[in-house]
Amino acid sequence: MLAQLSRQTFTGLRALLVFTLVLGLAYPLVMVLIATVVPSQDSTLRNADGVAVGSSLLAQPVTGDEWFYPRPSAGDYDGLSSGASNLAVTNPELVDAITTRRADIAVREDVDPGDIPADAVTASASGLDPEISPEYARLQVARVARETGLSEEDVTTMVEDNTKQPLLGFIGEPRVNVVTLNNDLANNADARVDVN
Repeated sequence: MLAQLSRQTFTGLRALLVFTLVLGLAYPLVMVLIATVVPSQDSTLRNADGVAVGSSLLAQPVTGDEWFYPRPSAGDYDGLSSGASNLAVTNPELVDAITTRRADIAVREDVDPGDIPADAVTASASGLDPEISPEYARLQVARVARETGLSEEDVTTMVEDNTKQPLLGFIGEPRVNVVTLNNDLANNADARVDVN
């Protein structure tokens, strides 16, 4: 009995020592090594003058028809109140909001309400998702081109340049980062003509 207890105690102490070395020392050192070798990714977006104007990871509200519109936000694009509305699909408040958004977008884009993709009228889970579907981006191309004076071909090229494909070709959906797309539009302001 005493021999068995002694053996179990030593086994437990060896496991404690091994896990302490692996998880308390080796793992943190490997993570520090990786962090120093792998370049950091900066999500800061800068305008043509080098001034920081936002982050490619956080949606921003837009006003004006010369810009691409992001998904709606349940938290008014406030990073401190990130989150979904938590309204059920049968909630009258959500149904009314979707109906109103669909009608507004149909008028703004001059399209049939049935042609508006779901991500144009529904907020993401975080309320800060900077990405929209390529369908919603394409829906906005004609308006943005008209308002900026750029050709539809140039605006479509910008949309394609800001489109990310699914990881490994099949994980996820294609998506367009509206924040980087609008930054490209702002940085191409010198290519615009005065449309007023």
